[in-house]
Amino acid sequence: MRHNTVDIITLGCSKNLVDSERLMARLRALGYRVTHDSPHPQGEIAVINTCGFIGDAKEESVNMILEFCQAKEEGRLRRLYVMGCLSERYMKELGKEIPQVDRFYGKFDWDGIVRELSPSQTPKENVKIKELNNVSSLGEGLGYERVLTTPRHYAYVKISEGCDRKCAYCAIPIITGRHHSRPIDDIIAEVEYLVAQGVREFQVIAQELTYYGIDLYKKRMIAPLIDRMAQVKGVKWIRLHYAYPHQFPMELLDVMRRHRNVCRYLDIALQHISTNVLTNMRRHVDKEQTYELITRLREAVPGIHLRTTLMVGFPGEGEQEFEELKEFVRWARFERMGAFAYSEEDGTYAARHFKDEIPDDVKQERLSQLMAIQQDISAEVQAAKVGQTLKVIIDRKEGEYYVGRTEFDSPEVDPEVLIPVSAGRLRRGCFYKVTITDADDFDLYGKVKVIG
Repeated sequence: MRHNTVDIITLGCSKNLVDSERLMARLRALGYRVTHDSPHPQGEIAVINTCGFIGDAKEESVNMILEFCQAKEEGRLRRLYVMGCLSERYMKELGKEIPQVDRFYGKFDWDGIVRELSPSQTPKENVKIKELNNVSSLGEGLGYERVLTTPRHYAYVKISEGCDRKCAYCAIPIITGRHHSRPIDDIIAEVEYLVAQGVREFQVIAQELTYYGIDLYKKRMIAPLIDRMAQVKGVKWIRLHYAYPHQFPMELLDVMRRHRNVCRYLDIALQHISTNVLTNMRRHVDKEQTYELITRLREAVPGIHLRTTLMVGFPGEGEQEFEELKEFVRWARFERMGAFAYSEEDGTYAARHFKDEIPDDVKQERLSQLMAIQQDISAEVQAAKVGQTLKVIIDRKEGEYYVGRTEFDSPEVDPEVLIPVSAGRLRRGCFYKVTITDADDFDLYGKVKVIG
């Protein structure tokens, strides 16, 4: 056990990761040594930032808590705290079932961990800690201190929290509440702060990116926000995550065309294509509108890479509806696509109004079929890049390769570009012109055309 060390364990999405990074900065200001995602308990204190989105994520969070509880019982850990989405939703139940945890915090009250761990400080130090604690989980207010857990050259920027959509299957609004946008000036100030720390690439994230600004400015402001971000000196790439198809702000595409540092990439979760299923899901969009939107996106930004998420097995998805979904995937040819099987979540509209009647084995078979179609599409998309010269940022060195990404690839979820180390010394966080020489179903292989 390392004295005065706090292990932070982050589960779930990148929005959770931002919260963990802010917590780490606050604890470091108190004099603690902080580590992130240690494979086993190392410090005398641990904080687990949980996910509660779907069944598998909840199970992973509970298992992680139990693992650290065992470490505490064995004397390898002194104190254990739990925060995040799972504890926000099930705080009372978890407290009763897992009493070994010293205290549970939700998604928005986790600054209490800092107050609980604050030792006696000098007046000057107290002022600094008070300033840090006054910064909300959205990053508003004084300062933007974060301990980046990502490679130094990229970071996630959370522009809003919560969601007003209330899709039938989704528990996120139950956990996070209503949509809450950060002011534009606060976001730009954070971007400038991160640029000063060496960040060059920004993943803009939100539960619902395209709704940004409605609560503060009474209109959608995602396009003006990205326009201002793109003009910050030192911002080399901006990538957009988690858009919504209903009333998509097409002016955002004008910004993407106008600024070379706004990547031709859009993460837009569509969930399904059948109008029957979309209606049951309460998505406020139908089949015809979805086809039209994909067409307009590709026409407005030639070469754009679309990432989407689809769901199989939602109530009302019969064989006909599933065939519609397969046909749509073949037509849309998404460059990036993920899919998952529906699981009923407590408290959601779907849990109250629909029976989860599709057997699990049918859901899994449909999921396999859909991903097999996508694998073929992905292989073809990647093969089409052979012979092209693309701008690549280097993330790391791994074995005999440098590993990088193009503007079409978000960290950890998308394909990578592998460049032999024999190409010469490449620097992490730097950009290179890379000629693609080969491709497999997902990754690309290339050689450096220009070093510098």
